[in-house]
Amino acid sequence: MPDALSVSVALCTHNGSRFVGAQLRSILEQTRLPGEIVVSDDASTDDTIAVISAEHARWSQNSSQVVRLDIQRNEVALGVTANFASAVTRCSGDLIALSDQDDFWRPNRLERIVAVFEARPEVLLVHSDARLVDEDGASLDSGLFDTLHLSDRERHAVASGHAFGALMRRNFVTGATTVVRRGLVERALPFPVSWVHDEWLAVVAAATGSVVLLDEQLIDYRQHGGNQIGASTLTPSSRIGRLTAHRTERNARLLARARDLEGRMLEMDPRPSDGAVAMTIEKAAHEIVRDSLPAPRLRRVAPVWSEWRRGRYNTCGLGLQDVLRDLVQPI
Repeated sequence: MPDALSVSVALCTHNGSRFVGAQLRSILEQTRLPGEIVVSDDASTDDTIAVISAEHARWSQNSSQVVRLDIQRNEVALGVTANFASAVTRCSGDLIALSDQDDFWRPNRLERIVAVFEARPEVLLVHSDARLVDEDGASLDSGLFDTLHLSDRERHAVASGHAFGALMRRNFVTGATTVVRRGLVERALPFPVSWVHDEWLAVVAAATGSVVLLDEQLIDYRQHGGNQIGASTLTPSSRIGRLTAHRTERNARLLARARDLEGRMLEMDPRPSDGAVAMTIEKAAHEIVRDSLPAPRLRRVAPVWSEWRRGRYNTCGLGLQDVLRDLVQPI
């Protein structure tokens, strides 16, 4: 029988003293304990580190088990993605659970996810649904997948081994719900500056292995005024706001992401399939067209129509939503 997989938790913090104690308790109360918790604190000016140290010490005094605590403080803030990169590179476990500072894990979260990795060696990343809660932990009567409008088509794509194609259209993997193999981190580093860490890990996992989506709410995903990255439901007014927002910065960012992915695809080991490489080339070509659309709206019609006929708006984006954006948004 193979050895049990070891688990590390990569916990990233920044001025999180208000919630991080509860998060750490939920990690230390897992039915399947991690072997270590690696904290990367991004130049906090409050007592985040003190809260973590005290909570861990209190648990250690009352437990016969050992969970190693490794704390590193960045003197200068690195930002979310670079801070997670710092944390995961210091993790020694076979599996690495990404953790925000302000959520709350269900007691069986690690047990449930580790079982998937142990049963399926080809799986590189597992992510799940989450219950949305307010700053006091009260339910917002909504799940993360509901807020993301995760479709049956996307669920089926992941379940049938076609997660990469689905992720070429849009990201639906949230880092706070994600556990990865350490081997994935090694092939994904360095994280491109154009990508958020969880999105990049997801796309590399889908390109070089398998992704599993668990339709279970395994964490409480806390929504509050201090979220660096949170979940929000699009209202009619916010949808209109998207159409009136200037498109220049967003499209430049999407193009940079597509180019960075295209540049890294052939360097990955194992090499992605020819189909995945071809999708990446198509994605980059599509974003070049979108980024170069002219300012006069009438002059955009022909290139947008050409991209629509090629099918790229459906394979590389959100279909008619992106068509409307490209026709309407000001530059």
